[in-house]
Amino acid sequence: MSDETGTPDTPAGSPGGTPGDGPRPEPLRFFGTTWVNHDNGYAARRAAAAVGSLAAAVASCLVLRFAYQGLQIAGSGTFVTVLVIAMFAICSALAFGNTWAGFDKRHDPARQASLRGLLAIGFVGSLAAYFFRSLIEAPGEKLHRAEYEEARTQHARRSARRTGNPSKKRRRQG
Repeated sequence: MSDETGTPDTPAGSPGGTPGDGPRPEPLRFFGTTWVNHDNGYAARRAAAAVGSLAAAVASCLVLRFAYQGLQIAGSGTFVTVLVIAMFAICSALAFGNTWAGFDKRHDPARQASLRGLLAIGFVGSLAAYFFRSLIEAPGEKLHRAEYEEARTQHARRSARRTGNPSKKRRRQG
């Protein structure tokens, strides 16, 4: 794992330790490689991910409620209150859509860097997307499975072409 980003050093479908192994699946956060065969507590991990993300979303909403009450106590006025509520609602909706789309395709790192502030403000939307995706599958499983299957297909195609040592082939006499 890379210390800076927390991402694996090898991409999905990278070759295994020995030449005949073939591609290895990329581990998912909280799931490892249990998503491949749905074994080793996969269902329990999915349930825990769903419950955990829902609990975090509810706790986040409570924190936002305290922030709203702070605005009311400060007497900042209706305009500021509406502006703050609209900001959190819009950013949460955008974060939900961005997170949900990230489960099906890889994000552009430059775009993600530019959206970092917006996604931080809309953290409730990201947690909600994680919760809803956990009800269907491990978040990111569909993307990783497609990449892994493609890598396995390519590996099978490459290894099927290489049979034997080409330098020992007999040349046709014609």
